[in-house]
Amino acid sequence: MKPLALPNSIDATADQLLAHGYVAQRELAAAVFLALRLQRPLLLEGEPGTGKTEIAKTLAAMLERPLIRLQCYEGLDLSAAAYEWNYARQMLEIRLAEGSTQKAALSEDLFAPRFLIPRALLKAIDPANPVAPVLLIDELDRADEPFEAYLLEVLSEFQITIPELGVIRATQPPIVIITSNRTREIHDALRRRCLYHWVDFPCAERELEILKIRVPDAPEALARQIVAFIQGLRRLDLYKLPGVAETIEWSRALLALNAWVLDPATLQSTLGVLLKYQDDIARVQGSEAARLLEQVQATALSGRG
Repeated sequence: MKPLALPNSIDATADQLLAHGYVAQRELAAAVFLALRLQRPLLLEGEPGTGKTEIAKTLAAMLERPLIRLQCYEGLDLSAAAYEWNYARQMLEIRLAEGSTQKAALSEDLFAPRFLIPRALLKAIDPANPVAPVLLIDELDRADEPFEAYLLEVLSEFQITIPELGVIRATQPPIVIITSNRTREIHDALRRRCLYHWVDFPCAERELEILKIRVPDAPEALARQIVAFIQGLRRLDLYKLPGVAETIEWSRALLALNAWVLDPATLQSTLGVLLKYQDDIARVQGSEAARLLEQVQATALSGRG
């Protein structure tokens, strides 16, 4: 499989992302373009639901490359992220070789590549890859700090050292996207190996553009009310602000309910699509939701929406 050519400018990057359904600000398009051109990992930080993970998925589709995803979590270790040895198969081979002339030879061959189980990181730098994949290291802030130290070799040299085999190095560096929700700080040593961009919540105009692309069946008036209401929610002191993912999900939910405009009853019954914590729902429902809805409707009537 021959991958598509990389975009040759920031504008071309933004246009190609848009053609695949991702509305990117120029600053984000610039960061993506430079990461592709300089073959540097791109670290994206921001609130959950702002489209960080979606960048990697869109790039894989846009460039027609495989997507390899490493979902980080507390306790993530080498065997789950890079590789492990197939001990069951090794033991089976030992049993089969017992009493045979092959036993001595097998003892020197127990750590041959055929016994190796590659995980996401090793798959991404496999020199046998026909094309360089897109490697998504998702929510790195959820992993423990020692795992970051292991990543330094991978991100600096695009290689992994396996003591029993030696160094495995990529012939074509993968396109690396790292995301973080900033639940903890990423170490400076790793940051220095990456380009960086903060992904913020979109402005109303850009969110409306996203909604038109992702939920094209939504009527214009409803889409504007949805965006205005969610923009208002994000100005409140909530534990978890709704992201773009919730905007899209709520729009689809309203269409499923045949709601063509926002009304108090539908709003109250669908707050759980937007807000994922009971304290936030309790904060918004009732008078606060009614106040925000009145503002949205007043703006629409005045023609400023």
